[in-house]
This record gives sequence, C-alpha cells and structure tokens, in this order.
Amino acid sequence: ESSFLFFLIKSYEMIFGNFRPTTTLVTFLLTIVVVVSGYSSINLPSSMFRRSIGNTALKMSSSSTTTIPSWIDLKKESESTPVGKALVNEVELRSKGEGSAHVSNKLRQFNSEKEPKITLYRDHAGWCPYCQKTMLLVEEKEIPIKIGLVPMRSYGDKPAEFMRKVPNGLLPAIEVDGKVITESRIIMELLDEWHPKSEGYKPMLPTASNLNGMKRYNDLSRLERDLFSWWCTLVFRPDGGIMGGMFSNPFDNKNKEEDKMSASMKGFMDCMRKVDDELQSTPGPWFFGTDEFDYPTMIDFIYVSHVERMLASVAHWKGVNLRDVKKWNLVGLNAWLEAFEQRESYLAFKSDYFTHVMDIPPQYGPGYDGGFEDDRKKFSSNIVGKDNKSWTLPLDFDDEVQPLYKGPPLPIVVLESMGIEPSDKNNYEAADPATMEKACRYMAAWKLAGNGKAISKFAARGGPKGSSNPRKTFGAPLADPYAASDTDVQPHVDTALRIVCSKLLLLDDTTNTEELTEVIPKKHRKGVISSLAYLRDRIGVPRDLPLASARYLRAYLNWGIESLS
Repeated sequence: ESSFLFFLIKSYEMIFGNFRPTTTLVTFLLTIVVVVSGYSSINLPSSMFRRSIGNTALKMSSSSTTTIPSWIDLKKESESTPVGKALVNEVELRSKGEGSAHVSNKLRQFNSEKEPKITLYRDHAGWCPYCQKTMLLVEEKEIPIKIGLVPMRSYGDKPAEFMRKVPNGLLPAIEVDGKVITESRIIMELLDEWHPKSEGYKPMLPTASNLNGMKRYNDLSRLERDLFSWWCTLVFRPDGGIMGGMFSNPFDNKNKEEDKMSASMKGFMDCMRKVDDELQSTPGPWFFGTDEFDYPTMIDFIYVSHVERMLASVAHWKGVNLRDVKKWNLVGLNAWLEAFEQRESYLAFKSDYFTHVMDIPPQYGPGYDGGFEDDRKKFSSNIVGKDNKSWTLPLDFDDEVQPLYKGPPLPIVVLESMGIEPSDKNNYEAADPATMEKACRYMAAWKLAGNGKAISKFAARGGPKGSSNPRKTFGAPLADPYAASDTDVQPHVDTALRIVCSKLLLLDDTTNTEELTEVIPKKHRKGVISSLAYLRDRIGVPRDLPLASARYLRAYLNWGIESLS
C-alpha cells in the first residue's frame, strides 16, 4: 500500500508539480489505496484532521504533517473572533481620541471637537507612578489632551526633541503655549484649576473657602508622605531587629504576627492602619466620601499609584499580602482598592505585581528579602511564575495573590463582545470560567498575531547570539532596547510563536507536545527555549495586555518551553 501511495504521489508531481499535502488531497489518495488494496479501513494520522488555517505546510515526520499558519492568516483569524473585532474597532476609536482609556493613547478628546492645547508627556511603559496619578486625574475630569510617550531613564534613551524641551528629562511634564511645567502635584493642581466646575468639569480639590476640606486634604497629604517614607524604610533597607524581645508581653495573644515584625514593618503597618482608619471614616470608599465628592479625587490618585506598588513589593520581598482582609483587617483599604478596580479608567493604567517588582528597583533601589519567610517564598514564586501554577497550564480561574475579577479584568468592549456581564458593582467573580478563558486567550492571540514578525525578532534577542548591547545597559534588568537578535534562531522562534498563537486561538489543544519538537531542529531548541523565556519575562502589564490575558500568554509560552524541554 505504501509503495502504491508513493507511486500516486510521484504521478501527481509529474503532472501538477510539487506535492503539497492537504487534508482533502491526502484523504483522496488514501481512499484510492483503500479501494485498490481492498482494505475496509485505514488509520490516518490524527494531525491531518486538526483544524488549521493558511497554506504554509511543514513536514514534521514521515508519518505526520501539520499546517502552521502564517502571521497573515493568524492575524485574519484573530480579527475574525468577537474579541478581535471589538479590539480593532476600539483601536480605531482611540486613534481619534475617543474610546476607552489605554496606556498607549496619544490623544484624548472626550467628545470635544477642538484640538487640545495641552500636551502631557508620560512614560510609554506604564512604570512611572507620578505619570499614572496624573493620567488618572485626566481621565476622571475628562480633560482633552495630547499625550507624548517617552521612555523612563531606566528603560531607554529619551528622544532628543523631548530633552530640548525638558532638559532635566523629568516625567510627567506638560507643555502649554510653548511653556513646559514638571512635577506631578503642580501639574495636577493646574489641570484642576484650568478646568473648573463652572465649565462642566469635576473638581478634584475642596474649594479654598472650605477650610475643613482643605485641612483634611493637607493632613492626608502628609500622611501619604509618612506612608511612603515607611515603605522605603521597610522595602529598600535590610530588616532590623524583631519588635518585642525581652520587653514583650508573653500573655498578650492579640496578634502573634506582630511579634514577628521588625521595627520597620511595624512602623509601615501602623501607618497603613492610619490610612485605613481615614478611609473608613467616610461614608463611601473614597477619602472624601461626601455628596460633593462621590468619586475619586486628587488625594485618591496621589495615594493609589504608590499603594499599588506597595502591594506588590511587600508581598514579594516581605511576605505580606495586604489584600488578605482576614489576616490584616484593612477593611477600608480593600474597599477603596475594589472601588478603583471597578473603574475601567484605573485598570487601563494598573500594573501586575511582576511588572512592579521588575520596575521598582531601577527607580527606588533594590528590595531586601525579609519579613515572614514562608509567605514571602510563596507569594514571590507566584508573582514571578515559579510556583507551577500562576504561569502554568491549566490556569486557575483567579489568582491566589492578585484578585482579577473585583472589576472588569479586560476592556469592557472585549467582555461585551463575549457576552460576559458583571454580577454586582462591576464585579466579574461569578462569570463563566470557560467563556472568560476564551476572551483572555483571544485577546492574547490578537496582540501576538497583530505584530508577529516583529515580536519574533524581539524574542530572538534571547537566543545564544542575541542580547548583545554594544552601546550601554539600563537600570531596569529586563530593558535592553538596543539588543541584537540571534538571526540563526529567529526563523525557528517565529515558527514556535505561530504554533503558540494557534493554540491561543483555540485552533488546537495543548495535548500534543510533539508538534514543536517535530518542527524545531534539535540544535536550535535551546535557543528557542531561551527566546520564548526572554519574551515571556518582558510581557508588561498594562503596556502589552491586562493581567487576565497576559497570564495566558505567559502560560502558553511556558507550554512551548516545556514542550521543547
């Protein structure tokens, strides 16, 4: 039978040219073999019946053939999904200054037809806390504004044009009528002043005549600086001695955790409890919970950008999960965080813990391990994907350390495109896990397929001959904007990523781990593995994807690494 099949293939090539196996053609030829040989059944390779797109066929072995879609085909497929259609439309709206908040927006119109007079310069990666709080104010007040995206010093060189305008390179900065102003607090106050309530904008500060309101604002500002100081002392300095010692009360069992705290941790937690008390003192979740301010104001934005970084850093370096209400009883803090997480404008600029623990050291200095060692190891391994769960298939619906569904985990347009509705107060914890997974995977595939060739080239910096940086290094450990790609391994990285993208698009499951080993030459497998890991570790949240989707891309890259290993 095999000889006869070989004869048929050779005859086909003599008449029509090169033989390109397709499901229909191979089935037809094998049917002839069955008829001629008298067999009533024949076992076909299962890979022939997997759904596939495109026409780039790669022969994996003498007994199986798979079709690996091209990036063009994958892009078409990703854009044909409900999520892809919604995202394509959203990108078009954002290019006009409309649509939802996003970290890569360069224009915000908020229904204004006039060209904005103000340009705000902010970091392009979503790392800078001062840029974040400024953007949150812009979104809440809906201020028409142009946005210039500039790298932070720790990430890359700032453009010469920007440096001519802002010689000290500080971010954020605003330009109005040729004049440049820096310092986030000053910028926020000016933006609030220039866009008053009388013109339909939400006020962000109490009026000057509201003496009690201004006193509260100033008191809260000083408390925020105290909290920031204690955070720096706790995270960026080695742990001091344990509180208690010979003067501790052996009969006081109120909080055994506090007996294990260093002086810096106790100072930080005491200050955080003062913040929690202030939040609980108002009727709503915000620092100003009055009829006048039933929304987040400037003081909320001043706090949240650094509190977000505190959550990540104290979990990673100190083993303290401030979101654990049962353990730490920070009820006001968590209600405040959940209120923020129910706002799409906040989630557009919210990073995940991994991105923070990577971008914090180049800005503030190295973090020191300490605190509660068992919890520190547990939380840290979750954050960096080393726990065989947080970045490993199959993923749990939610994350153990970073709650995903207190608010919309993906852009609202994506959730709506999949028919995913919130249960209460924009909460998605009761959403169908299977539908949510599809939405997350579709979004990751859309992002990957939309720039596949460039991403493959970027990932190949992780190959054995890649990552050379003849100019200079930068403070951020994962930043090397001038690195070269390994051109030897790049085509094979491209193949691997197209297979990963196909998996994300639900074109195939992940049970067949032989696909990658059959198409990636053995001598290049280590290079492809290191390239996939290079890409995985540089998926930034929110710059590239929201966490709910980013963790699927990381997990599928890990699937590729495991398959090749």
